[in-house]
Amino acid sequence: MVYRTEYMKKLDFFKDKRLIKVVTGIRRCGKSTLLEMFQEKLLSEGVPKERIISLNLDEPENSLYLDWELLYEYIKERLVPGSKNYIFLDEIQLTPNFERAVNGLFLKRNIDIYLSGSNAKMLSSEISTLLAGRYIEISMLPLSFKEFCSVKKSGAQGPDYSRLYTEYLVNSSFPYTLELEGNYNYIRDYLAGIYNTVILKDIIERKKISDAMMLESVVSFLFDNIGNLCSTKKIADTMVSSGRKISVHTVEQYLSALSDSYILYKIGRYDLRGKERLKTGDKYYLADVGLRYYLLGSKGADQGRMLENVVYLELQRRGYEIYIGKIDSQEIDFVAIKNAYAEYYQVALTVLDETTLKRELAPLMKINDHNPKHLLTLDNTPPASYKGIRQINVLDWLLQSDLQN
Repeated sequence: MVYRTEYMKKLDFFKDKRLIKVVTGIRRCGKSTLLEMFQEKLLSEGVPKERIISLNLDEPENSLYLDWELLYEYIKERLVPGSKNYIFLDEIQLTPNFERAVNGLFLKRNIDIYLSGSNAKMLSSEISTLLAGRYIEISMLPLSFKEFCSVKKSGAQGPDYSRLYTEYLVNSSFPYTLELEGNYNYIRDYLAGIYNTVILKDIIERKKISDAMMLESVVSFLFDNIGNLCSTKKIADTMVSSGRKISVHTVEQYLSALSDSYILYKIGRYDLRGKERLKTGDKYYLADVGLRYYLLGSKGADQGRMLENVVYLELQRRGYEIYIGKIDSQEIDFVAIKNAYAEYYQVALTVLDETTLKRELAPLMKINDHNPKHLLTLDNTPPASYKGIRQINVLDWLLQSDLQN
């Protein structure tokens, strides 16, 4: 198991605080393992086993507790009076009206609650209203590049990070793929299981989608266009041009379901001149680039877009609110905001060509503020600075990263 240090730090920080800890993220990103690790930590700190109550609601033997009232009674009967009890409920969204059980348990002073879920609807407006001010969401992703490299054996000359980066993309960042020791056929089978579970079980079955082939066509289009500007109309028009009739409204439903299942992340645009969010021209990024290689293979893969995807996920891990920057007619890949403070990121495979370098620097140079501006590339050159814009090797940037609170 990969020890997810930064997520563990967050759980530890919020331990025993009067907040429900909710860990969210795509299936198999490590949520269950994280909760297991934290339970082991509690045991090592002297918490008796009988004061830890844990249920994975995705397991068939726990199907009885998909009734929220039975779930509530099960936990209530096992509480140790007069002592702190730690409750862990994995894949809680499978229990309809689970928030009623959670709210009832939260009212008891001797309980510390930890939940996990693979669908954003578990924190829908209705649930959020009932639990308002009572929970903290910890958004979890598959392995970062730094985590991935930390468990890979180094050669005599030290790690070959360029090779590891390729492995990280193609072999996936899902933690369990490390157990498959680079066997791509087995990794493909494993990724197929994740893809089919998310698409078939989490989306088609639960959303009662009748045209599974159409959904998969939309998914293929989005996987093939990560990092490109997409609108619901453009997606619908593309499907129609290939002989598949679909409405804009249906596309919107599909996109919502894909985002809710954490397989895709939508990022909007921000006008740096007008200081406002724009309503059109979104981009989508994948929770794991390996899923793109699984579904579409390496043919036609834009390596620059793959790199953008990796950078986007890393910025999300660091706790930024992320937008595409628009300044006049030009674009900045990422505007990353935290505590009302912005940083700017341009991402390119290489800028060794002078024309390419000027093109990538141009939009950053138009920004008048003195906030940090970064140009991230795969070029193996020393760090450089252009009028305050720092050019950094993206692998160095990824390796120095830590999850930020």
